Amino acid sequence: MNFDFDAEKNELLFRERDVTFQNVIDAIKEKGVLADFKHPNMEKYPNQRIFVVELNNYTYCIPYIENEETVFMKTIFPNRKFLKLLENKND
Repeated sequence: MNFDFDAEKNELLFRERDVTFQNVIDAIKEKGVLADFKHPNMEKYPNQRIFVVELNNYTYCIPYIENEETVFMKTIFPNRKFLKLLENKND
């Protein structure tokens, strides 16, 4: 699986949230994906899906678009709603 992202967005995420797309890629390679589902607002984002990954003992959502060759990550945001997945994983 090849990953891609906007370099400017990556810098912005690092400055504002202290997280990068490379952190996400490393987390996926090391720990896998906790969840992967269609974007809940399919009208506005018809081709997007969302990864949920663990970063620094917290859950983050990563909306993305996928084609045959590449997963293009759009952004990264923390989401406490998925902490239960982390608890279940550690049991």
